[in-house]
Amino acid sequence: MLLDHVQRGFEEMSRGLAIATNEPAVPLRLHVAPTFASQWLVPRLAGFLRDHPGIDLRISASTDYALFDNDDFDLDIVYGEPKVSSHEKTPLRIEELTPLCSPEVAQHLRSPQDLYAQFLIQSDGQSVQWKGWFAANGMHPPKSYGLAFDRSSMGIAAAAAGGLGVVLESDLVAEKELASGRLVSPLRHVSNSVRYVGHYLVHPRRHRQPHAVTQFKQWLFNELAVP
Repeated sequence: MLLDHVQRGFEEMSRGLAIATNEPAVPLRLHVAPTFASQWLVPRLAGFLRDHPGIDLRISASTDYALFDNDDFDLDIVYGEPKVSSHEKTPLRIEELTPLCSPEVAQHLRSPQDLYAQFLIQSDGQSVQWKGWFAANGMHPPKSYGLAFDRSSMGIAAAAAGGLGVVLESDLVAEKELASGRLVSPLRHVSNSVRYVGHYLVHPRRHRQPHAVTQFKQWLFNELAVP
């Protein structure tokens, strides 16, 4: 307990010295999975910066994991089960994978069998792909797909903006498109969705900036809890 308060004290002293000497504040360094960054995190950052003006953020997005060995990052939001390590890992939320498409395409989807007549958009980096969804619904997957991308964000954009087909995506990363109506889930109530933990928060057990890390984690999980 004493160490936690002392670390906070040093952190506040560091901020005060930076302000007094016009030196840049030490940023909180985040490493984030690319699709989670662009689809979910970045659209919400204005609220975090407004409520936490003393915390500067530096964000890097890639499919690699932060190693923390060189003290390059404070937090990592990863896609998929994290590698075994001594670091603390926390599942973010159970995500629901279901076919998503534009309202125009949805007019032609009344049952799962109608998918065979549509272009299906594949996300190559996804843990659960179309083959897994068809298996969960007792169906044979098609032999070919219309499109394939190496980023889920590209598949979401293709389904929403271009109406190019049906994408199998998470309700978490496609949240803003679903909220705006650009994407809909026409088969959600007539098929089996795939539920899984897609993203985890990973970080060392000892923090360089414990107060900033705590503040960000509280904000993150509060945002994830909002329906």
